[in-house]
Amino acid sequence: LFVLLTGFSVFAEEEEYPPYYKVATVKGSMSEVAASVRVALESNDFEVIGEYQPGNNDSLMVLCYTRKDFAGISLKFEDRGALAGVMKVGLKNNDGNIDVSMINPMYIFYAYFYEGIDPYIGQLEAMAKDVKAALSAIGNDFEPFGGFEEREDLEDYRYKIMMPYFTDPVELTEYNSFEEGLSVIRKNLDAGIGNTVKVYEVVYPDQKIALFGIGLLDPEDGEADFLPTIGEDHVAAMPYEIILQDKEVTMLPGRYRIALHWPELGMGTFMKIMSTPGNIEDFMLEITEIEEN
Repeated sequence: LFVLLTGFSVFAEEEEYPPYYKVATVKGSMSEVAASVRVALESNDFEVIGEYQPGNNDSLMVLCYTRKDFAGISLKFEDRGALAGVMKVGLKNNDGNIDVSMINPMYIFYAYFYEGIDPYIGQLEAMAKDVKAALSAIGNDFEPFGGFEEREDLEDYRYKIMMPYFTDPVELTEYNSFEEGLSVIRKNLDAGIGNTVKVYEVVYPDQKIALFGIGLLDPEDGEADFLPTIGEDHVAAMPYEIILQDKEVTMLPGRYRIALHWPELGMGTFMKIMSTPGNIEDFMLEITEIEEN
């Protein structure tokens, strides 16, 4: 009896986390639903810092938001933790109705913070609940989708052997100063280099960190090319980000970031977008490079 009871207490299932929740399917135009989402978030102290239509697709929209506590905790994690300070809500037109989805904050927290997260878990879980509470004004489905990953797998995530981890960033450009980096990136984004668009910019001057969410609007190699292949239901994964920390600007490798946000992606589908990680890196290099005199 003792053995049975001991065995029963030991074998507890590890909690699994989905990358997304479907909040609701609602009637209305894209602009009307986006306005409702904006009000729902801002009424709960979240700040909507950017929105756009990935790939210039009228059937898709993303709203990016943050809050002081999201930023505050993310900055405690020096290894690009600021990337987790901005979350997203996705909208997709589905036969005249709008599917509203959200990225799961806990999924991203475990993946991006990966070490030293334990003291903050209670606060992070409360923050994630606040997002759901805010969006309950839109709907209460909160149906998980996109797959499931355990915490320990998220903290050490990679798609397959020989694929990159979170700790394997793509080093894009190094500047003479943080201020020079800001100036170069802003100038190139304002010019629409590479058919890109700045969706949001968050700057933490005291920490010398800047985060940019960037829409990839090139019709041949950007979002319009790869999103239909890997799945537009995951639109809340966009936009792609670059992060400037002191003098160096980096990005998460496509083979990590795409896989993390599309964890159910089969190898056959992944092979169809084989060039996408490199294309994204090329776009980001254009945005961050210093113009030669």
